[in-house]
Amino acid sequence: MRFKIAFPLCLVLAAAFSGGFLFSCQKAAKKVWAETFDIDKRDFVSTGANRYFILEPSYQLRLEGQEGLRKVMLFVTVLDETRIIDGVETRVVEEREFKSGQLVEVSRNFFALNTADNGVYYFGEEVDIYKNGKITGHEGAWESGKDGAKFGLMVPGTPVVGARYYQEIAPKVAMDRAEIVSITESLKTSAGEYRNCLKTEETTPLEPREKEYKIYAPGIGLVQDGPLRLVEYGPKR
Repeated sequence: MRFKIAFPLCLVLAAAFSGGFLFSCQKAAKKVWAETFDIDKRDFVSTGANRYFILEPSYQLRLEGQEGLRKVMLFVTVLDETRIIDGVETRVVEEREFKSGQLVEVSRNFFALNTADNGVYYFGEEVDIYKNGKITGHEGAWESGKDGAKFGLMVPGTPVVGARYYQEIAPKVAMDRAEIVSITESLKTSAGEYRNCLKTEETTPLEPREKEYKIYAPGIGLVQDGPLRLVEYGPKR
């Protein structure tokens, strides 16, 4: 609503002063997501953590929830495994998703922590889609440095409400982006009660009508992913 009122005012002022001012007003009226990051690849490490994302081998999250009538379980495990992606040693984080007890997807995600800004960056993923116990596809797989893809920011080291950034940049394949909507969110799950959480709204230009919210708790990581909520966390048993 604010931009609808302000934009005509920009036109008036631009006519009186300069076209450059009009451009600034137009730019301010649009949502812009950062897709390039001023960082040095030499500052990346494959082990560590920031306030909301942990890259320590054997650390695991288990989230559960409902999608319609189906029970969904998601296991997120930091593996004792690294991979060189786009010249950076990344940590492999495996996600296993089950619906109604059946394995539906396994992804191996590549992350690295930047020691200069304490942000966790996302370098790609390998994806196996399952049906009836068999792999049927690899939709969503991408790798920074290949086919025009480049790494994105998964979780910033210093979150600021209103910040917008691409998490993955793989044209026509994976273009997830996030906007920080809160850094004071509270959430209670069966695993505990969490305060001062980071909440993001995720969208993608590949599916403009889709929207999802995630919540990250300090010192723990992902505690809510859409309808899924954390039920257990800690070293993998």
